Amino acid sequence: MKRTLCFLLFVACVACVACSSSSVLAQQKGTPRALFAADYQKKIAAVINADGSVRWSMPIRDIHDVQPLPNGDWLLQTNFGEVRLIDASGKEKWVYTPKAEPGVQRVEIHAFEYLPKSKEWMIAESGNTRILLLDESRVVKSRIPLQVSKPDPHRDTRLVRHTPQDTFLVCHEADMIIREYNREGKVVWDYPVGKKAYSASRLANGNTLIGTGDGHSVIEVTPNKEIAWQVGENDLAGVKLAWITMVQRLPSGNTWIVNCHAGPENPQIVEVTSDKKVVWSFLDFDRFGNSLPVALPVADK
Repeated sequence: MKRTLCFLLFVACVACVACSSSSVLAQQKGTPRALFAADYQKKIAAVINADGSVRWSMPIRDIHDVQPLPNGDWLLQTNFGEVRLIDASGKEKWVYTPKAEPGVQRVEIHAFEYLPKSKEWMIAESGNTRILLLDESRVVKSRIPLQVSKPDPHRDTRLVRHTPQDTFLVCHEADMIIREYNREGKVVWDYPVGKKAYSASRLANGNTLIGTGDGHSVIEVTPNKEIAWQVGENDLAGVKLAWITMVQRLPSGNTWIVNCHAGPENPQIVEVTSDKKVVWSFLDFDRFGNSLPVALPVADK
């Protein structure tokens, strides 16, 4: 009887510690903000308000990209075989599913974007090795062929982003290079990252901001391919950078970094100043897990 009571007390204590630890693992440090995050370990995509409440959530299987649209709609995916447009309430408007070209075994989608100026939907098809540009009715306007030396439907591309120069920055994960294509499919610039780069975007100063994937870093590269700024694996106090996915330069001049696969001892997202100080971080292993590659700041309610 005494042993049973002791065991029950032990279990209760462990449960209490687990609950306490769990609450510690859900926190924002710095001024709280609203954000979208998606994790394919716990199979969830959600908008979290600044006060920690959930604005909306939906189940997913896999996800590598997302785009909030000005009208409140969301362009996202719940697996690598589709692109979905949903409204602010989560109601589906349409789904795009790719078709494999002759001789292609499988097609996956890891990048998409609505281009408001030209009113086009951009979808990158890995496996088919191309970028499709669709009109607002989702009729194909043009196809941009991609150069891939190590074909792989899962790794031909990661993120693809349109630039102010009307070109497309393509992260070729398997080839470990960023290639910039014009609308005719010509490579007009490239940058050999040497790592499985996840994201690249063109900054207002003409430089390119790159999330280097398994390079554990963020780099800003000039048109002449010189590194103008970088944050390495161990450059941030109290934070170890792991698989770096989405990165963006915020209006404040700070850099948003999604720190995937870094474990519960590290935040999943950080905001860093130009002198590499962490001014905000997000760590939530209650709702999300260790496979959170997609996150963006959003407007609070």
